Amino acid sequence: VYRESISDGPGLRYSIYLAGCRHACPGCHNPESWSAEAGIPLTEEVLSDMIEEIRGNSLLDGITVSGGDPFYDPVALVALLARLRRETGLSIWCYTGYTVEYLLQSEAHRPALEFIDVLVDGPFVQSLLDPRLYFRGSRNQRLVHIDHGVPLSEAALSFLDDAF
Repeated sequence: VYRESISDGPGLRYSIYLAGCRHACPGCHNPESWSAEAGIPLTEEVLSDMIEEIRGNSLLDGITVSGGDPFYDPVALVALLARLRRETGLSIWCYTGYTVEYLLQSEAHRPALEFIDVLVDGPFVQSLLDPRLYFRGSRNQRLVHIDHGVPLSEAALSFLDDAF
């Protein structure tokens, strides 16, 4: 957890890094998080403490969930995101090595999209590394705004890449 981050999305964000990743991207900035056993377990007590910290910091602009790959355990991710949304009301960004197209087609992964405002999608590709990009590491990764005003079945997505 980074309680105040300015590199994981716009403004001041509370960043939660989840363990577990199947992508194993060469050059990954956080290979320690690939193992599902990394870090500390996200127990009810830990989550309640995080929510209390978030609610107690009026300077926060949003929450970012990263990893690892948060979609490693999609059921746990949905529970986490739903609670963060319900109890904080802040915008939620989420990083994943999957593409939004894959997530929309996956019955296991799709429900998490209901709680995400911006998805940073795609695996890190070392040959496409571009340090000039905001909030992502390689040119194949996209900032995907998810419009919650219409059903996900209509793929209400817009790409924010040009905004940053």
